Amino acid sequence: MKEFPCQLYLISPPDVGGDFPQTLESALSAGPVAAFQFRVKDLDQHEAAALAEPLQAICAAHDVAFIVNDSVALAKRLKADGVHLGQGDGDVREARELLGPDAQIGVTCHNSRHLAMEAAEAGADYVAFGAFFPTTTKNVDHVAELDTVQKWSFITEVPCVAIGGITPENAKPLIDAGADFLAVSGAVWSHPQGPAEAVKAFNALLA
Repeated sequence: MKEFPCQLYLISPPDVGGDFPQTLESALSAGPVAAFQFRVKDLDQHEAAALAEPLQAICAAHDVAFIVNDSVALAKRLKADGVHLGQGDGDVREARELLGPDAQIGVTCHNSRHLAMEAAEAGADYVAFGAFFPTTTKNVDHVAELDTVQKWSFITEVPCVAIGGITPENAKPLIDAGADFLAVSGAVWSHPQGPAEAVKAFNALLA
């Protein structure tokens, strides 16, 4: 048995301006969330930092880890809790050197336990497998299989995140397979009853 139950890991929508801080506050108030990943594209670091700071404060108030996607430099500037690296976004060891021993460093590993093992050996705190289901949040070049999560959770204690089109309706097999975190974006921010209801639905499943 795993020491900890599966937990929720929220990924930001592409647009985090406007009233998104209130939306995030509502989602984090609705139930336990382990982490929030700040994922915005095509902004310079100053713009990104300005958008990130209020969201980071909300996460801190709810004891939710604030993770920056792709950019080690932005994570360092914000003193974020960690960084999530894609396969082309830099080296885990270099990120560790820049961000320090306490930073949470995650790595996208698609459907490859080989890539995950390399990331773990380099010192990653978690690995992410996906996409498990069709998603509109980003282009899917890699489809992941349940078997990858099952085998990974059986052979190693390095936590794994399942990502890609996950909803309260399709998540149970991933939880049963041993995923440590469910990374979700569209299923929360686009939920017809609002993000708070989505967080409640996921947590009912995870309880």
